[in-house]
Amino acid sequence: MAIVGVGIDVVELERFDRAVERSPRFLERVFTPAEREFGRHSLAARWAAKEALAKALGAPAGLVWRDAEVLRDRSGRPRLEVSGTVAARAQELGVATFHVSLSHDAGVASAIVIAEAT
Repeated sequence: MAIVGVGIDVVELERFDRAVERSPRFLERVFTPAEREFGRHSLAARWAAKEALAKALGAPAGLVWRDAEVLRDRSGRPRLEVSGTVAARAQELGVATFHVSLSHDAGVASAIVIAEAT
């Protein structure tokens, strides 16, 4: 296996809250209905994960935010499901697996994404 890319991002929770208050449609543009079920701090961490994912994929233009969905597996671990533009870029790079970790504490949400090829 080979690492194709690594991305990390940090989101200030207060700034995220202000952005949502200024533009409530932001949540609809960026998050899937399943993601919008999570609380605000979890959404901030998911936003960080989407930004980290874009970085891990080389930050190409044209990625659709909702084509990357950050959900939980049965044990509660975060997992990425990709489709559309994100899946196409991953396939182009030979990515077979994504690893994602989320955190939020002390006014900050963060995420790291590792893109791995077989």
